[in-house]
Amino acid sequence: MEEETTTFRAFDEIDRPSPDLVKDCVHCGFCLSACPTYLETGNELDSPRGRIYLMKSALEGKIPMGGSLVKHLDMCLGCIACEPACPSGVQYSRLIESARSQIERRYERPFSEKLHRSLIFSIFPYSRRLRLLLPLLYFYQASGFKHLIHKSGIVRKLSKTLSKMDDMLPTIRSSALFPSMPNVVPAKGKKRNRVALLTGCVQSVLFPETNEATVRVLSENGCEVVVPRNQGCCGALSLHSGRLSEARDFARANINIFERFDHDAIIVNSAGCGSAMKEYRELLKEDESYAERADRLSNKTKDVMEFLDEIGLQGELKEVKCRVTYQDACHIAQAQRIKSQPRNIIRKIPGVEFIELPESELCCGSAGIYNMVEPEMSGRLLDRKIRNLKETDADLLVAGNPGCLLQIQMGIKQNGLNVKTAHPIELLDWAYRAVRTGSDS
Repeated sequence: MEEETTTFRAFDEIDRPSPDLVKDCVHCGFCLSACPTYLETGNELDSPRGRIYLMKSALEGKIPMGGSLVKHLDMCLGCIACEPACPSGVQYSRLIESARSQIERRYERPFSEKLHRSLIFSIFPYSRRLRLLLPLLYFYQASGFKHLIHKSGIVRKLSKTLSKMDDMLPTIRSSALFPSMPNVVPAKGKKRNRVALLTGCVQSVLFPETNEATVRVLSENGCEVVVPRNQGCCGALSLHSGRLSEARDFARANINIFERFDHDAIIVNSAGCGSAMKEYRELLKEDESYAERADRLSNKTKDVMEFLDEIGLQGELKEVKCRVTYQDACHIAQAQRIKSQPRNIIRKIPGVEFIELPESELCCGSAGIYNMVEPEMSGRLLDRKIRNLKETDADLLVAGNPGCLLQIQMGIKQNGLNVKTAHPIELLDWAYRAVRTGSDS
């Protein structure tokens, strides 16, 4: 008598991981040494190879939705460090995004976890909602109330997650309460290009100085800069968390906004945003109304350091005396394969002593919403990053992503280090304006 085997239906047909892409993995193991979570745990299922094995098992009906499948896919940072390391060219990013979309739609998370994730996605992708919180956050910091709360330890006792979010909060400047980004900024001197700027959700609210520096530097380099009004979230947080339907809605809305303008390039100064917009062609390839338009937008999207390296710097750079190190944001270095360009730019600044950060390509643990939903592993990776930062004896760490800067700033504060952080475009802006490093002027 034949023994009956149970067949599970972990995945349905909507955005399921492609069996053909799964087959591309030949289990060689080159990805293991590149994967931050595997390096921390040593668990095969916390590696890309192990996660692909879980996806394959789910596709074949061998394992149910939940348990080990959810645990180990949730543990993935989505840093994509495995892709450059893979000799077979496995498109892991497409697999993990599809697998996570199955979890998002088909797995019933505990109520508290579901509520926490809902809160994140109801606030962070919406700059207007974030901006409404700014006056409260400014008062919280400026009044000394934050100091009292921290001293009492009440936040940590109430919620470790809330405490971590509080620790990550950057200093809110009064100028951030009254943003003033013009619609069009003319090029200085002869116009070389006309570009559009994605201002970003978190970037525009918590790091407005980065957008201001971006506009000034682009103008200095002969670019007329258009800042489209009513632009929304690019969809990066949703895409990388498996909320694919939501990501497509954000993508369509942004295409509608940006294609109204005549421009040579769309400039992005946030790693995840640039990576997501370059993925629009894949995200909307089945949408007859948007496929070609998405392809055009993806082709025009450029990281700001990538773009400046391509067109070449012009204008006089003044001396900035500073010992600088650079963190490779995952979705710049791994997803967009942009590694030499930021370094080329930094090295051209007079007075800068550039020091390579050990394991600069290793994720800092920010990874979109990861540090808010997987705080333990995120903390372990941050500790590793700070240990490496200490070796550089740097005055300034630069990174091309707001999430990385928030995460690393938190680690610097927790360890009492005298290291400032900034976007590399801000460092370049200081050189053009002869501004003292990290000054508010």
